[in-house]
Amino acid sequence: MRTGGAAQKEICMKLRSVLFVPADRPERFAKAAASGADAIILDLEDSVSLENKGKAREAAAEWLSGDRNEIRTFIRINPQGSGMTQDDLDAVLPHYPDALVLPKAGGAATVKWLRSLMVPAIADGEEPGIFAIATETAAGIFEMGSYRDVASSLLGLSWGAEDLPAAIGAATSREEDGSYTPPYELARSLTLFAAHAAGVLAMDTVYPSIKDEAGLEAYAKRAARDGFTGMLAIHPAQIPIINAAFTPTEQQLSEARAVVEAFAANPGAGALQVGGKMVDAPHLASAQKLLARAEG
Repeated sequence: MRTGGAAQKEICMKLRSVLFVPADRPERFAKAAASGADAIILDLEDSVSLENKGKAREAAAEWLSGDRNEIRTFIRINPQGSGMTQDDLDAVLPHYPDALVLPKAGGAATVKWLRSLMVPAIADGEEPGIFAIATETAAGIFEMGSYRDVASSLLGLSWGAEDLPAAIGAATSREEDGSYTPPYELARSLTLFAAHAAGVLAMDTVYPSIKDEAGLEAYAKRAARDGFTGMLAIHPAQIPIINAAFTPTEQQLSEARAVVEAFAANPGAGALQVGGKMVDAPHLASAQKLLARAEG
């Protein structure tokens, strides 16, 4: 049985965009798969009403059992405490989703709980990685550092800018200009560092204004600048903008190669001048990571 590790981290390197699709809308699956997204999430949770959960599970299972249009397919299950998680797993695990998206995650303990439900059902197959939405509850904020203890089971981490304010009774997570208020900037930052500490995918949250292409571009570029490896999406039209933001430019690649080549040519050097700038070990590590993402 595969339990994450190198195979999951290889997937991590290749993901820039992941697109949500309500699982009770199967007529949208093929369009989502053709959007250019690196993966899609068939959502069994928030976007599906209680009365449609069964229909959503059936549609997700049918998609997974087909050819999937060669798109990586994740399933967002219902959270711990919902009473619906086991039904979700029973429906989708026999068809081998590429990952399970765990909402309202509460750190390593929640990941271990999900694995305890998942492993008996797939003892003779492959275990999908777990992609945790890590900041949708107040308690989850205090467990961010624990994800590195379950890194071998994790595909990645993201955060939620809507569920967390709802959970604590806040009016909004955003300023009038669309930027995050300080509590939610903290949640975003903790997710970023927790993901990198665990060595897994760091995905920024969705940009809710579907028609605001300029705003999305600025948001996605900021995420890439800050160290996120990709971003979640809610509409196919967002995918080209997100992919562009998380695809290194030729200039960035050229500069990274120059740094790597300079240190390769001078293996004993602690610092070098490359392109008129002083570079040292952190610059080398950054260049290597950039090139690894591009090669993935």
